[in-house]
Amino acid sequence: MGVDRIAVVGAGAWGVALANVGARAGRAITLVARDQKAAAAIAQTRESPRLPGVAIEGRVRIAAAVEPRSEAVLLAVPAQALRAVAKTLTVAAGTPVIAAAKGIEQQTLAFMTEIIADTVPHAVPAILSGPSFALDVARGLPTAVTLAAQDPAQAQTLAQAIGVPTFRVYHSTDVRGVEIGGAAKNVLAIAAGIVAGKKLGASAAAALTTRGFAELARFGAAFGARPATLMGLAGLGDLILTCSSAQSRNYSLGVALGQGAAPQAAGSGKLAEGVFTASALVALAQREGVEMPISTAVAAVLAGKLTVDTAIEALLMRPFRAEE
Repeated sequence: MGVDRIAVVGAGAWGVALANVGARAGRAITLVARDQKAAAAIAQTRESPRLPGVAIEGRVRIAAAVEPRSEAVLLAVPAQALRAVAKTLTVAAGTPVIAAAKGIEQQTLAFMTEIIADTVPHAVPAILSGPSFALDVARGLPTAVTLAAQDPAQAQTLAQAIGVPTFRVYHSTDVRGVEIGGAAKNVLAIAAGIVAGKKLGASAAAALTTRGFAELARFGAAFGARPATLMGLAGLGDLILTCSSAQSRNYSLGVALGQGAAPQAAGSGKLAEGVFTASALVALAQREGVEMPISTAVAAVLAGKLTVDTAIEALLMRPFRAEE
């Protein structure tokens, strides 16, 4: 059975991008804003203030609530807001609810699909992740991502529902692996930004990304993630993108930290998911006995427990060891 009526919750940059993709795929898309006032403003301008200059496709309907008839729901909201938004959903039993956020809930250490299962127990949790900037996707530039759900047929159906030639959606059943790739890479992107901000050079950047991926892989293995998933779009692919581009908010925040900005001011008012995920990622790693020195250093810098220079020195002074 196909999926035609899709609600995209969250009228920010990512929500608009996904709504536009769904419309290009020929689906009946409802873009859900946070309230009636916001919905009315966006409906009038056909543009989100979070993604200025990008028109919302004409066939996208703007609303302030999810239609009960929706056959799938995409939650394009920040990871730390996902629980509150999911609690408001009224959907039919068996409706796929797809998290399009990359993170780990800071207070509970829960992954995104765990939050959906907890708050909408009659829904089918799924996750969408991969190397993708909202502006590229919204404009129709070539992008490839991964959508994971436990049931392979459902994962394939959902991927086909929102996939278009310029937005290639690969399907998977490795839900946890896809979630881990998206969450961990944000923290590692902050570290990569620090390297750039401190002008430590291209060699250091390559080393940081490579050793960061080793951390991601160890963490994923502890949670049963498949190596192929971590080596794929949602893991290595997303890590490469966010560790090398100023379009990444996490990378840009790291650059500011490397240039001497205080953690509280480094983000310039823009949401960087890695700031919240760092402490949760490290807590889960410690619980599972996974060594993640780079992520631990980032979390310590963000918490004000270490300066950037002290964190770098501590990493450089680690004992030499065999490469894993």
